[in-house]
Amino acid sequence: MSATLLRGIGLMSGTSLDGIDAALIETDGAAVIRRGPSLTIPYDDGFRTRLRGVLGEARETAEVLAVEQALTLRHVEAVEALVARHRPGAIDVVGFHGHTIFHRPGERRTRQIGDGREMARRLGIPVVSDFRSADVAAGGQGAPFVPAYHRALAEGLPRPLAVLNLGGVGNVTWIGAGEDDLLAFDTGPGNALIDDWALRHTGQAVDLNGALARRGRVDEAAVRSFLAHPYFAAKPPKSLDRDEFAGLMPHHLSAEDGAATLTRITAACVSRARDHLPAPPQRWLVAGGGRHNPALMAALAAELGPSVEPVGQVGWDGDALEAEAFAYLAVRSLRGLPLSYPGTTGVPAPQTGGRTDYP
Repeated sequence: MSATLLRGIGLMSGTSLDGIDAALIETDGAAVIRRGPSLTIPYDDGFRTRLRGVLGEARETAEVLAVEQALTLRHVEAVEALVARHRPGAIDVVGFHGHTIFHRPGERRTRQIGDGREMARRLGIPVVSDFRSADVAAGGQGAPFVPAYHRALAEGLPRPLAVLNLGGVGNVTWIGAGEDDLLAFDTGPGNALIDDWALRHTGQAVDLNGALARRGRVDEAAVRSFLAHPYFAAKPPKSLDRDEFAGLMPHHLSAEDGAATLTRITAACVSRARDHLPAPPQRWLVAGGGRHNPALMAALAAELGPSVEPVGQVGWDGDALEAEAFAYLAVRSLRGLPLSYPGTTGVPAPQTGGRTDYP
């Protein structure tokens, strides 16, 4: 592989309904040479409602296509805003994850909306999108997809190491001492259930600073009932749709007690994930929006011990991490390198993927 560096911008909205993260990195597709500027653009309430309305939809309905077009234009604007604000120079490629609205790997189907062809036309830059389809078609789970980037970033850190991302869905990457010691899977709900609960009971999109949860009491019976779901005993690799557990909401509880219970549940799901790790991690580094929730971080520390730290402790940007990852994966896709592995998605052999559209 040529060691030529490429400058890529990654875009991520994933399973969260918060907004768009955009980030720049320089990489040769193996090492991360430089992490550049980033930004976050929140979705407006109206678009967030429209996006929420197409979650779980597998058909190409008129509304899905309209939301896809609107989402694509917002991501184009995010790239333009990052370039205008930081003037990074020429960009070689954009990695466009899109937004996951349907994920059923057991049926070999996954759907991320976002029009890479239209983005490439508007930006005049090659765009890599549709990262997950090749993995799912080959028999993989199609998620999580960031572990290859976690491993590249973790070069030089003590191992075993666990990187926990708390977006809409939680996922963990376990990185061992050997080059092939990589295991990843979805742990359970991340912010999705807490966010949905907060929206229903307060009208706010998130439980800001965990304030609602901190006023409530945990219903331990509800936690035990939730953890009885067969997903948690299943061996990885495994992955989830954002709304997999929507039917398990503790609707019998008050707003405060429900938020406290869902926060504990999210942390307890991570604790259960330890049963599947080859060896105990020396550290748990937490990325994603969930690390901004003090109630959730406290619940994680209670479950996992004092080794729980935000990724900022090792110099990583927890808000930009997944966007950076898709810039990295876009370069790997251009160079035909693997994006997923048997230990990360269960795909039978290391699998490249992504579709490249040119201006």
